Amino acid sequence: MMGTRTIDPPGAAIEVRLVARTSLFDTWRDDVPAGIVVFLIALPLCLGIAVASGAPLISGVIAGVVGGLVVGALSGSPLMVSGPAAGLTPVVLLGIQQVGGFERLLPAVVLAGILQLLLGGLRAGVVAYYVPSSVIKGMLAGIGLTLILKQLPHALGYDGDYEGDMSFIESSGSTTIGSLGEALQQIQPGAVAAALLGVSVMLWWPRSPFARMKLLPAPMVAVGIGVAVNEVLRLVLPDFAIRGTHLVSLPTITGGDLMQHVKLPDWSALSSPVVWQLALIIGLVASLESLLSLEATNKLDPQRRDAPVNRELLAQGAGNILAGLLGGLPITGVMIRSSANVDAGAKSRLSAMVHAVLMLIAVVALGFILNRTPLAAIASVLLVTGFRLAAPALWATAWRLGYSHFIPFMVTVAAIVFTDVLRGIGVGLVIGIGFIIMEHLRSPALSRISPPGAVLTRYALPEQVTFLSKASLARALNAMAPGSRVEIDGRRTTRFDYDALEVLLLFRETAKARDIDYRLVGIPEAELTPAHVRTIS
Repeated sequence: MMGTRTIDPPGAAIEVRLVARTSLFDTWRDDVPAGIVVFLIALPLCLGIAVASGAPLISGVIAGVVGGLVVGALSGSPLMVSGPAAGLTPVVLLGIQQVGGFERLLPAVVLAGILQLLLGGLRAGVVAYYVPSSVIKGMLAGIGLTLILKQLPHALGYDGDYEGDMSFIESSGSTTIGSLGEALQQIQPGAVAAALLGVSVMLWWPRSPFARMKLLPAPMVAVGIGVAVNEVLRLVLPDFAIRGTHLVSLPTITGGDLMQHVKLPDWSALSSPVVWQLALIIGLVASLESLLSLEATNKLDPQRRDAPVNRELLAQGAGNILAGLLGGLPITGVMIRSSANVDAGAKSRLSAMVHAVLMLIAVVALGFILNRTPLAAIASVLLVTGFRLAAPALWATAWRLGYSHFIPFMVTVAAIVFTDVLRGIGVGLVIGIGFIIMEHLRSPALSRISPPGAVLTRYALPEQVTFLSKASLARALNAMAPGSRVEIDGRRTTRFDYDALEVLLLFRETAKARDIDYRLVGIPEAELTPAHVRTIS
């Protein structure tokens, strides 16, 4: 069997692994059922995000189809699923209002895709490798907790918020906690029964004799039982049956009038500077969310496969260009569908493509059947998915790794739960980078390499001497005893920031005054900028 070598990115521990070449259909027994599960979850999410964005319902489905078929085919990630994301909902909603309609927003989606192609070509995806792991793990736990809090109302039969909303402050003006309180005051027995049975099946199935049946995964059974329970209630106890807004609401569209529902780009909007501004915002936000989702999905992958980040930007760019041309919402990599894909046992990109094909079929042929699916049944699957994302083991590991890991982890979790995913990640990044800088500041910039008692005390500089090393260098140099003999070796250093270099060179004058024999080896000379320049009038 031929293999390809993949090497981890710069800054990570170097590890070479052999990855076997496989056909896309080699694992279809795992991928087709997983694709069905992702489809059942993705469909209400796509519709809900379209409603919240003020866009046509079909635009969410188009984005889901393009995300699965196009991005799924072009991406190097075997497990990540792409589609419309809740993180871009406020941008799209405001953008539609600013430019005067959804059709006038679509050119911005196309331009955002072109920007992503440029970023991929410039290999900008490398930024994903510099996100602290504490923030990535905090993102997973935060999304898991938010998913649980958001799905509990649906499990109780309260559907005041749209499926897919991950913001603490909801579109109705309520909050995540507020919606949960309202749900507890109007519990629907039918929804509770469907949700409890679904969760029970999800937890029992892996230990049951049916677990070996790969073509029948637990999430699909859980949703199927929810539908069956509701159909029985319709016949036996109609007052307890789930109806109306508590069911999937897929618009019924026949092949003949499909194009009547699709909105195409209004290219005259390119004359508006707002469209170009929105394109920049959508392109950058979608790229960041996709890269972070990719990194998180890599961590969830049981086979620990590392997907190429720049290829992902190219795939997302191609997807957004096509979505914009066809009248779809902007696309990103999305964690809820990706984690559900992993939990369902997917092995390759085929699962994402299957879910997209099913979504397309559903729009034109399966609306009547799918509209009998209770949201409570889907909530049961997402509740278990959320618990697995926020598993206690993740918290325990973060605690054992020390406060410098645990604090950014916890801050990220809290910020995601009480704001939204993108803001939470931003706060977590600031805290995580702050801890990295603090650790760097505390680490010594000079390493002693001469034996104890040597007449000449020799120090070596690290490979990178940046402005962050300035304070540590100044402390070490000022602490040298008068009359000592010191040599500082910079031959291993590949980068000198001027700020740190200035400290090393200026100390020569101080050393003379203190009778210190101060030598520099392998350290470049630089023109020192005077702090004060006298002018003669």
